[in-house]
Amino acid sequence: MQSKPIAVVTGAYRGLGLETCRQLAEKGYSLVLTARREPEGLRAVETLRAQGLEVDFQVLDVLDEDSIQQLVALVKARFGRLDVLVNNAGIFPDPAPGSGQESVFDADLDVVRRGLETNTLAVLRLCQLMIPLMDGRGRVVNVSSGMGQLSDMNGGCPGYRLSKTALNAVTRIFADELSGTGVKINSVCPGWVRTEMGGAAAPLDVSEGAKGIVWAATLSDDGPSGGFFRHGEPIAW
Repeated sequence: MQSKPIAVVTGAYRGLGLETCRQLAEKGYSLVLTARREPEGLRAVETLRAQGLEVDFQVLDVLDEDSIQQLVALVKARFGRLDVLVNNAGIFPDPAPGSGQESVFDADLDVVRRGLETNTLAVLRLCQLMIPLMDGRGRVVNVSSGMGQLSDMNGGCPGYRLSKTALNAVTRIFADELSGTGVKINSVCPGWVRTEMGGAAAPLDVSEGAKGIVWAATLSDDGPSGGFFRHGEPIAW
């Protein structure tokens, strides 16, 4: 009998990451929930296990090469393959909108670098190391944002905007190099979701936001690759 498909979700101890783990596990996936904060990650795993879901935990600091290598080693040793990678871990590095300090003219380049390192370069590195574990067939979801759309680019929050626009380029580059394989990689904007990052005024709850991520993680073999989606529908770059 074929074993359950294996999924890794980064930044998953709360919010969209945790809900994505829940929804994938409910669909029969075996999850590796990763988080930088071990106590919170372990509590999240126990919450899901109490619901009868198959979830393991691995500490992951996406900015630490040794930590990434440990995740790769765990997936290889325990499962021998990977079917789904959801790159959800991310930060909003800029001053809060409305603070009066979010203009690009005031941008601290160290803040911009931090956004790029976490939201873009860490995803690039994880894709480099984890996609080969898919052995030519799998799904990669890069959790992006409408704030990274060049077609609808506004002012303010340059650290976040630049990192998500660059993340979308990472998606496109990998999609082109993976064409002809069974690996599909897409960017997904979950919408404005009520999370710690999104805030209490956001119109969507995490279950609604996670649906589009899970949709891209469970695409059929004839599904798209190299696209940008919100709620399962294509959006402009």
